[in-house]
Amino acid sequence: MNLRRDVFQAIADPTRRSILMLVATQSMTAGAIASNFDTARPTVSKHLQILTECELLKSEQNGREVIYHLNPHKMKEIADFIEPFRKMWDEKFSTLESVMKAYQKREA
Repeated sequence: MNLRRDVFQAIADPTRRSILMLVATQSMTAGAIASNFDTARPTVSKHLQILTECELLKSEQNGREVIYHLNPHKMKEIADFIEPFRKMWDEKFSTLESVMKAYQKREA
């Protein structure tokens, strides 16, 4: 049975989130990525495979090396999902801030 992973399964793992943070700042080879972790390189390669399957990373063959790039279009899928929750919490915090300011005025 071949299960297709989605972006949310991919970012559920803290190592994969760390890899995304690394590659967000600059494109890197698998070896350069692996050097940032205390795990075996095959373990990091498996994480890279999952991130590539989910299209969060794109890979580019450059001679003998494979360079990984962040795929901003797929990251937008995550941001779009989170946006309604962010708006909801912004509204709740704004309401709380208003209540606290009103309370502080009464205390003064």
